[in-house]
Amino acid sequence: MNKTININLGGFFFHIDETAYQILKNYLESIARSLHDDPQGKNEIIADIEARISELLSEKINDPRQVINENDINDIINIMGQPEDYEDAGEDYSTNQTNYKQHFTNKKLYRDGDDKFLGGVAAGIGHYFAIDSTWIRLLFILLAAFGGFGIPAYIILWILLPEAKTTAEKLQMEGEAVNIDNIEKKIRTEFESVSEKFKNADYSKAKSSFQYFIDSIGKLLLLIFKASGKVIGVLLMFISAAVLLSLLVGGFSLGSFEIIGIGDNFVHLPPFFYNSVIPRGLLTAVVFISIGFPFFILFILGLRLLSKSVKQLSKTTSLTLLGIWLVSILTLGFAGIEYSSAHSFDGSKISENTFEHNVQDTLQIKMVNNNELYYKHYFRRSSTQEIVYENDVKKLYCTNVKVNVVQSETDKATINIRKESQDKDRNQATENATQIEYNYTITDNILKLDGYFLSNVDNIYKDESISVTIAIPVGYQIYFTGSTNSFLYDIDNTQRIYDNDMVNQHFLMTNIGLECTDCDESVYRN
Repeated sequence: MNKTININLGGFFFHIDETAYQILKNYLESIARSLHDDPQGKNEIIADIEARISELLSEKINDPRQVINENDINDIINIMGQPEDYEDAGEDYSTNQTNYKQHFTNKKLYRDGDDKFLGGVAAGIGHYFAIDSTWIRLLFILLAAFGGFGIPAYIILWILLPEAKTTAEKLQMEGEAVNIDNIEKKIRTEFESVSEKFKNADYSKAKSSFQYFIDSIGKLLLLIFKASGKVIGVLLMFISAAVLLSLLVGGFSLGSFEIIGIGDNFVHLPPFFYNSVIPRGLLTAVVFISIGFPFFILFILGLRLLSKSVKQLSKTTSLTLLGIWLVSILTLGFAGIEYSSAHSFDGSKISENTFEHNVQDTLQIKMVNNNELYYKHYFRRSSTQEIVYENDVKKLYCTNVKVNVVQSETDKATINIRKESQDKDRNQATENATQIEYNYTITDNILKLDGYFLSNVDNIYKDESISVTIAIPVGYQIYFTGSTNSFLYDIDNTQRIYDNDMVNQHFLMTNIGLECTDCDESVYRN
């Protein structure tokens, strides 16, 4: 029959039999003796070891009245290890693989109070999943920026997760075995860190009140500067990540549209993409690199402002990235020069035809559109170009058509069509203009002019246009229908009426020019 003893171990009460108590007492004394030559942190080490033993004993007890026996203590000692197993840990720790490795304690999720930006949640999760805490913080930032979920998730984890305060909890957070070897090593490391700070402190002389005030201001400014650096780092990361993500999405989307052949319908590419000798895929990559690399560097800079553990890019990597970026800039410069040269010369194609018209009848001028090609609710003149399909052939659609009326130098009525385009030489510009498709018809007394023209899709951004000049002899009367509004372009008339006011009015060609026969005098400018 053994006596039962009540003991207080690590703040908890246990019932333990006399034999088990004696074994535990001898074990703790042997640990204390092993620390005799190194008194630094001795009491804290013993306290942490007792707390860990208390935790292990609590796991074995199913009933508060249960008595700890000899076998229970021996099991605990096997987990914690014997003092002689770690006496030389200071020199041979990296090679001393003892029994405790077999009793590795599973990681536990805590908040890391020693490496925290706010509550230590990201650092704790980083320890648990063996990931640098910077990437966890970045994940929370992205979740907050793009979904709004990051902030409430962080707050909830901050509330639910306990902070690792004791040495045992810190070891469990890092996934290390909680035994006397690791506890001693952890506490020694912390004491050395604290001692180093005190060693570097200057206590050679007492500071005056003024000097203390100055130092306090300096510390405050340093704290503000550090906090500002963190904020700047977050902003740099957020802006850079948003730009890079936009470039990636835009590049993949453009590539997908190009593959299925509808890219131009949804996106107007930069001007230098069209009719360039450089393939569009390569130009897309060049644009991505030229814009993306500077923001990638800013992203790395933001990471380094948030965490010192993020290393600077190596010299080889930096020079390689700089070289790729410079090549991309030069390629863009070449594409820009090529685009500029493609607009160096103007070319035109002029055609003139006579048409029969009874001088006694009024010639009506009307602008028409092909709604099957491109429907426009407000049919007006514009230099905007659109992609359309005519008989499954991709073409450019534009309403940049100007109409003018002048006095004929003969007794014949004529219609002059001038097509204009641009390119790197005059011959090519003239060829572009020749290929422009434009039509008109005259039936009875109605001259129907197309209010649009079609051209080669590669001629986008080449400032193409159509100028229609109608020359009528003296004595001809014309009427501008409402559809000509915005298409009439600087038509001379004797009353100096503006083009917009000439719509829905009758005009007579006289020896001195067009004269309105039914206009209100309020529109006259002479």
